[in-house]
Amino acid sequence: MVLEASPDVMAEQGFTPAETTVIQLLLEGLSNRAIASRLVVSIRTVESHISNALDKSGCRSRLELSMWWLNTHSEATRTCSGKLPSMPA
Repeated sequence: MVLEASPDVMAEQGFTPAETTVIQLLLEGLSNRAIASRLVVSIRTVESHISNALDKSGCRSRLELSMWWLNTHSEATRTCSGKLPSMPA
């Protein structure tokens, strides 16, 4: 299943549809290899999309990018729930 974000979300930060899709798959906890497999692209292509998204967001890591995305995009504009599984105490 390929996720798509609304055009408003992409335009507000200058993200391409591909970068947005990769970010949403990051929110699902997928590795670069798993994202590449799901999108039927090379791992290098996924790495490029992540690198571009990091540059546009000002983030320094995949985790920081994921947290930034969850904090700056409202529930209404997110297509991924962004909810992490609860951790045991």
